[in-house]
Amino acid sequence: MSATRVAVVQAGTTLFDTPATLEKLRGLVAEAAARGAELVVLPEAFVGGYPKGLGFGARMGSRTPEGREEFRRYYEAAVEVPGPATATIGAAAREHGVHLVVGAVERAGSTLYCAALFFGPDGALIAARRKLMPTATERLVWGQGDGSTLPVVNTPAGKAGAVICWENYMPLLRTAMYAKGVEVYCAITVDDRDTWLPTVRHVALEGRCFVLSACQFLTRRDCPPGYDGGHGDDPAAVLIRGGSCVISPLGQVLAGPVFGEEAVLIADLDPAEIPRARFDFDPVGHYARPDVFRLSVNEAPQPAVEFGKPERGPSEGR
Repeated sequence: MSATRVAVVQAGTTLFDTPATLEKLRGLVAEAAARGAELVVLPEAFVGGYPKGLGFGARMGSRTPEGREEFRRYYEAAVEVPGPATATIGAAAREHGVHLVVGAVERAGSTLYCAALFFGPDGALIAARRKLMPTATERLVWGQGDGSTLPVVNTPAGKAGAVICWENYMPLLRTAMYAKGVEVYCAITVDDRDTWLPTVRHVALEGRCFVLSACQFLTRRDCPPGYDGGHGDDPAAVLIRGGSCVISPLGQVLAGPVFGEEAVLIADLDPAEIPRARFDFDPVGHYARPDVFRLSVNEAPQPAVEFGKPERGPSEGR
């Protein structure tokens, strides 16, 4: 049981310029791999962007033409899964022989989803998951995922899963991830508040797992001219300040948190730490009380429309 080196990337999107963001991703992955990382985690909505401060012209009972145009621009920056953008990300994983967990804005039909994409060292898109519950104004521009996208995938560092931003405050979702055997819990986010560190330390202690939390560092410089996010026009103005970190299964801070700059955080994860930590607490094992508490998880896809053969009537087929 040897240690595995992981990297948590703290960086921001080149907003509304997905080709430039993908090029930036390639450089960040190369840097992490050069430092020995075998698993690299990038923040929530890194590909496709998190348009901090935009309201999309929406008020109760009304929308504006300008807000609709803002959404069109955001829609165009989102990516199809799978599609050309995921092929580019996969090529970066393959070039450097690493597993990647990448936050992205997925475009499916006319709906956008906040997603976490998993890539293998061969470049394959292993799995994708969609955020179950967008927060506040996010619900204007992101749809809700369903239980069919809650993957846990094997990586050199252990079984990895992703929980996105304020989903980490959903106790039942966390429980479902623990029951899936998550060992490397990727908490990708744009939450840069001081309260985020105690949140992910709690998750690590509760799940007795490593937590890799990747947050964006976004400045006004990363946004296009005319961007009206309420932060003024100073290129150095900080929209999302970071706070990325790596936490051990007993809640110790192994790397970070880092604020106010882009960074690639490195940590070596010892898998032996997990059974040591679960010796006295396993939330879905010996410390559970299934005779008192039960969780039922619906993992069936929930499409809006299903097509199938019509059922035969009583007089048909005679």
